[in-house]
Amino acid sequence: MSKDPAQSDATNVTADVAAPTVPQVHLDRPLEVDDQCHVIFRDGPEQLRAKIVERRPINYKEQLLKGKKRKKRDLPHHSYDIPENAKAADLEYYVHYINHDRRLDQWVRLEKFVLSTLKRHADNSNTESAKAPASASGDSDADSGRRSRRSSGKVGTMEDDGAGSQDGTDGNSAVDNILSGGNWHGTRGDSSLAALEREHEETTKVKNIEKIFMGCYEVECWYYSPYPEPYEQAELLYVCEFCLKYMKKAMTFRKHKATCPCRHPPGREIYREYGLSVFEVDGKDHRVYCQNLCLLAKLFLDHKTLYYDVDPFYFYIITEVDDSGAHIVGYFSKEKVSAEEYNLACILTFPQFQKHGYGKFIISLSYELTKREKKTGSPEKPLSDLGKISYRSYWTYVLFHLLAKHDPKEDLTIRDISIQTGIKTEDIISTLQYLDMIKCWKGQHVIFVKQDAIDKYMKQDKKFRLCKPECLDWTGPPSSGKK
Repeated sequence: MSKDPAQSDATNVTADVAAPTVPQVHLDRPLEVDDQCHVIFRDGPEQLRAKIVERRPINYKEQLLKGKKRKKRDLPHHSYDIPENAKAADLEYYVHYINHDRRLDQWVRLEKFVLSTLKRHADNSNTESAKAPASASGDSDADSGRRSRRSSGKVGTMEDDGAGSQDGTDGNSAVDNILSGGNWHGTRGDSSLAALEREHEETTKVKNIEKIFMGCYEVECWYYSPYPEPYEQAELLYVCEFCLKYMKKAMTFRKHKATCPCRHPPGREIYREYGLSVFEVDGKDHRVYCQNLCLLAKLFLDHKTLYYDVDPFYFYIITEVDDSGAHIVGYFSKEKVSAEEYNLACILTFPQFQKHGYGKFIISLSYELTKREKKTGSPEKPLSDLGKISYRSYWTYVLFHLLAKHDPKEDLTIRDISIQTGIKTEDIISTLQYLDMIKCWKGQHVIFVKQDAIDKYMKQDKKFRLCKPECLDWTGPPSSGKK
């Protein structure tokens, strides 16, 4: 049962612990953007190398209350007024931990910095400029390693104060318009795409919403999401777990919960297992719900570059069911028509439900739908870091179990495996190469079965939460075959 968000006993994903102190070094001026220094990570004791991405006064909230707000076409974070005589301790700094995912980025104060390791960006620039011309891209090593990817239904929706209205079209920035409707993989050979990638990095470099309250969980957000004003800078955003409307105030949230008629996602239920249901939602029929879903998902997924157009997608909502309703735990989306034969565009299990096996369940469900369509499929590339781990684990599980049951006296081709599993041949080949179980003989790929490896894997008896075909009531999407 959901708890009152105004109460202090809500389940937290992160706990507050007293942070260790670090001996300070005297600074003659505040830290600057692009300075690098070791920072005590979270609550310590680990120290990680970090780069400063943004700065703001510790009393920045007072500035906002005085009406010093950004213009609509400025960057998504506020332009903070930093006094000329500001001291280093008067500011807090948004840091990116080098060689780590951006989900760990956070605001920290001066006491978290190990100032003895500080390297000023200005000092480095003066030294490097004498050796080589500046990079045209302007990206650091850490930034250039971030690869952009499109996820399905990356959208925004306009809502007014309170529970929100249903009319919604914002996102009129140049980046949103240019990127809508296509794959956007920044390439070195295309200067225009590289420029868009840099602008996207700049636009999303600082997460704008600190936490959300959904169900009975208060969850720390990972990334920037283009929520409209006045929601975009909310420290705590309240989200209805049934209709996905978002609100700023606890009072509004309580009133909405008392009157919200929804107790499960829209669309049709296609899967029912004990305590678990999946709903298929057409983006064209339920635009606002799908837009709200994608705004919410963007808080936990990095690069999303297709905004506002959810019509070409189906969304499959995974829910835990109890007496109070069907509570969303994750989802995946897929294009209605995919020229590349992608069977999944975007996948997410919300942080509060991760490590419960839902990732593998979602992947297996996407392949079961593919097999029902008598096709083979593959997830949209490139995969995120967590996506790669989940898919590699799932493919390995499927291949080892198939090979363990196969009679070695009978021929088995990669094409046969693809038809039986719904997995595209290139994904099978890459997984077998990863397992060192494929050889090239006379110009063809040949499966090299390592019985010892199969036996060792099967002895582990890994228990994955997979889709049960008998619980799936689905023969194809409702608009399948329609133009």
